[in-house]
Amino acid sequence: MAYPGYLKRLVEALTRFPGIGQKSAQRIAFYLLSCSREDVVAIARAMVEAKDKLGFCLTCGSLAEAEQCNYCSDTRREQSMICVVQEPRDVLVLERTGQYRGLYHVLHGALSPLDGIGPEELKLDRLIKRIEDKGISEVIIATNPNVEGDATAGYLARLLNPLSIRVTRIAFGLPVGGDIEYADDLTLSRALDGRREI
Repeated sequence: MAYPGYLKRLVEALTRFPGIGQKSAQRIAFYLLSCSREDVVAIARAMVEAKDKLGFCLTCGSLAEAEQCNYCSDTRREQSMICVVQEPRDVLVLERTGQYRGLYHVLHGALSPLDGIGPEELKLDRLIKRIEDKGISEVIIATNPNVEGDATAGYLARLLNPLSIRVTRIAFGLPVGGDIEYADDLTLSRALDGRREI
């Protein structure tokens, strides 16, 4: 189908979003064209502001609007436990359960030698320093239940066990090969409650 040039560029731009194929991009493009100019500008402004104003917490690596995220700066949170996750979005998913009130540490990936991601890329030295400096007594590993997540969890367990702290992994109420981001709240709650030593 021959689109006008501007529409073609818009559809191509929208296909860059994860999970958005050609047909979904077309639907979104036509939806945007049916919106008022003010609505489209508001959507574009929200995207640019989020990109410009959001960064990563210097302490845990989660999304933040300042040097520290809301979780690290909240003194009411349990200061003796850290939940290690792969991506910032995993923090938001776990928070939705209302079950966990400790601290977080975001790896920004998982071990994947084929993709060139080793322990150095995950900045595990920052995690070790936090554990030692804050006197952490438990680390909950909440990596995705897939090959890379399991490899990362195993590596972390071997790395942390000499520190004489409790190292647990969330229980597998989650589908193997899936991502935490897509799990429902009840499944995640049960997975947190059923975590075990590794």
